[in-house]
Amino acid sequence: MNDLQELVLTIVSPLVTKPEEIQLEVVESEDFFEYNLTVAPDDIGRIIGKQGRVAKAIRTIVYGVRTNGPKKIRLNIIDGK
Repeated sequence: MNDLQELVLTIVSPLVTKPEEIQLEVVESEDFFEYNLTVAPDDIGRIIGKQGRVAKAIRTIVYGVRTNGPKKIRLNIIDGK
């Protein structure tokens, strides 16, 4: 799953103004690998985009990655207020 972490960071890093504040936490549950993405409060709008288009595009790419086994991937963008 390190490859998927690198993929998310590669996509998100150029979009934000403070790449040093990007945090990506992986939580494994019974059905999902949940990737919790936190960015600086100033950058949350850049990641979500107008009407959620950027977030939807990121999720489309990430959800297209195959996993071994029945677990699915979920990307959560967390507002770090």
